[in-house]
Amino acid sequence: MRNFRALAAAGAAVAVLGMAAPTATAGGDHNTPSNIVALPSVIARGGQLTVTVDGCPQGGSMTSDAFGRAHLTPVRGANETSRGTATIRNDARPGAYDITVNCSGRTLTRPSAFTVIGGVRGGLGGSSSSGATPTDIAIGGGLVAAAVAGTGLFWLRRRSERRI
Repeated sequence: MRNFRALAAAGAAVAVLGMAAPTATAGGDHNTPSNIVALPSVIARGGQLTVTVDGCPQGGSMTSDAFGRAHLTPVRGANETSRGTATIRNDARPGAYDITVNCSGRTLTRPSAFTVIGGVRGGLGGSSSSGATPTDIAIGGGLVAAAVAGTGLFWLRRRSERRI
């Protein structure tokens, strides 16, 4: 009986998802961009962003305040899909950016398509350049003092055990 309930629930979920999916229309305009996907969605300055656009079979161009203008080329074997890469400018400010795509004279804008984060400090482990704060120094000094005191007590107790 449990298997039947699980199967019925799975079937109902598939039916709901099937009805919610968009239906294909015959004879529609195939040169209208319909979907813009930017990967990765969070990127550092100077990184490469890959943008895929559905409904753009002849290619086109894409623009953003973070990278300027870049070309989209058709993807072989994928119907009506184009792809392009863009390099994020080193002076791009952190935040969300839109992408506007132009395919065969038709445009589509995806707001907040990706997010630029601040640059990574390689070699410093992501640390700040200001160094240790007085609090960090006090905590570290306290830990070292506790370790020295604990080691001294250990050796003193060990010496006294030998005398007995």
